[in-house]
Amino acid sequence: MPSLKDLRLRIASVKSTRKITSAMKMVAASKLRRAQTAAESARPFAERMERMLGTLAASVAGQAGAPRLLAGTGKDDVQLIVMVTADRGLCGGFNSSIVRDVRRFVSQLLREGKTVKILPVGRKGREQIKRDFGAHLIEGFEGLGRKGITFPEADVVAAKITEMFEAGEFDVCTVVYNRFQSAISQVVTRQQLIPFAVPELAAAKDDAAKATYEFEPSEEGILSTLLPRNMAVQIFRSLLESQASEQGARMSAMDSATRNAGDMLNGLTVKYNRSRQAQITKELIEIISGAEAL
Repeated sequence: MPSLKDLRLRIASVKSTRKITSAMKMVAASKLRRAQTAAESARPFAERMERMLGTLAASVAGQAGAPRLLAGTGKDDVQLIVMVTADRGLCGGFNSSIVRDVRRFVSQLLREGKTVKILPVGRKGREQIKRDFGAHLIEGFEGLGRKGITFPEADVVAAKITEMFEAGEFDVCTVVYNRFQSAISQVVTRQQLIPFAVPELAAAKDDAAKATYEFEPSEEGILSTLLPRNMAVQIFRSLLESQASEQGARMSAMDSATRNAGDMLNGLTVKYNRSRQAQITKELIEIISGAEAL
């Protein structure tokens, strides 16, 4: 049975931990508001650009002059997976959910006989995935968004992907990230970046998507310029969604940790009071017994 001194030290330790988790929860809540606003503001532009490019790409898909980012290499033997996680932990299952999905995805591709390369964006994802698929990792990115995600940071990631594609290092590129829904809900999302996935126009509700346009310059010229820009926009969107999801997961995890510390503190306090009362009672019995013996 622990002594009173041990219980006092444990209580002081739990109180200190509760202060830290409570502070981290407030910091995450503050960052979440900004990150959520940024992610939600980027969605309409990214979605509209993807729809617009889908409408434009549908008219040139399959043609001989189609840009490579749209047509691809004609095969899917080498797959590049861009895994977006965080550089820090203490955010619940945020990083683990991404790594778990990437593990399943990689295992599936390997069973199909594909060659897989993993481009990690974030330190925690690299640390976890290298245990099982370290041989498939390539040099990635860390430290993005320390002062908030910026478009130039996303453009650097997109430029590396484009450079690898032009060098013939992969055939298909897919980004895996957490899409923000709420502070307690994030959805693991896979999005194919290369070749550009043309959405089904039949599913579009916008009548303008079915209209006929004349383009100047040609559709191929417009796509050659906009497809690389769209990839940077989609990477930017995934980074913003991931950052908002990270802060939401951290706020939720620190809230749970704070409440658990409070419950533990109550239990330790009761145990301490009982032990102290038992010790006082024992001392009184010893004093009375000694007095009666005299």
